[in-house]
Amino acid sequence: MEKNLLAGIDIGGTTVKLSFIDVQGNILTKWEIPTNIADGGKHIVKDIAATIEEKLAELGLNKSHLMGIGIGAPGFIDVKNGIIFEAVNIGWKDFHLKEEIETLLAVPAFVDNDANLAAVGEMWQGAGKGAKNLICVTLGTGVGGGIIADGEIIHGQSGMAGEIGHIAAVTENGAPCNCGKTGCLETVASATGISRLALEALDKNNTGKLTDILAQHGKLSTKDVFTAAQENDAVALSVIDEATRHLGLVLANLANAINPETIVIGGGVSRAGDYLVHHIRRYFNRFAIPKIANETKMHIATLGNDAGVYGAAWLAKSKAMK
Repeated sequence: MEKNLLAGIDIGGTTVKLSFIDVQGNILTKWEIPTNIADGGKHIVKDIAATIEEKLAELGLNKSHLMGIGIGAPGFIDVKNGIIFEAVNIGWKDFHLKEEIETLLAVPAFVDNDANLAAVGEMWQGAGKGAKNLICVTLGTGVGGGIIADGEIIHGQSGMAGEIGHIAAVTENGAPCNCGKTGCLETVASATGISRLALEALDKNNTGKLTDILAQHGKLSTKDVFTAAQENDAVALSVIDEATRHLGLVLANLANAINPETIVIGGGVSRAGDYLVHHIRRYFNRFAIPKIANETKMHIATLGNDAGVYGAAWLAKSKAMK
């Protein structure tokens, strides 16, 4: 029986996204299950194995159809051995994910960081399709990233490569970051960072559209800031300018070092679309080497929440076919 399917799994703190994808990159089916973080996350792998078996049976298939299983997980990972050193939001510490899933399903499994696999997904079937050299930055609650060079994920010495959100982007006296440092890119370019900048700006200039939104709702979202900026609100424009200046500088410096073909921008903040790209571009072009600035493409991610499962399937394909 031909092994022609890949299982792509993206483990998040709230849900586990799963899919069966063929080697050409077509999704046969996709679904989700809740992430059971009780008891230090020890039930998660059993839940994954059970739902895969159930879905195969539902489709009239069995495990012999699976070429391999790719898994994206949060946290710090030993990708060679498939061990999660630590994933705080799930409860795993020194967790042998690869071994656990292979024991239950008897199918080769391969593990990598979820941000890396989101980058791979965009390279394989998304906004970076066809690019072998790519940077993906995900602007959500935090800032994640993945770097692809010559078609391979860059992991670094201890698997920590791609931590774009923790590049020092502002002065040492910048806002505190969850990593323990201050002034990380994450503190100014994430959704939470942009909202914080807006509140700080209103302390100095309590006028305009953002003041009205804050008075009405008691909080400011990143969407509120971008909407007000597009309506030429002065405070909102200053916030977007600050956030994108730091982001453009960081991406330019990365591009100067790595020379990517494409930069892909994803995450919730990327819903601002071409408006966001335009503002990042202004600073990217200022700080990047002119040839790199002219030749580097910059796109909004297109796969959304499917990027991780696509990337996980690609990982399984690339490893299983070697």
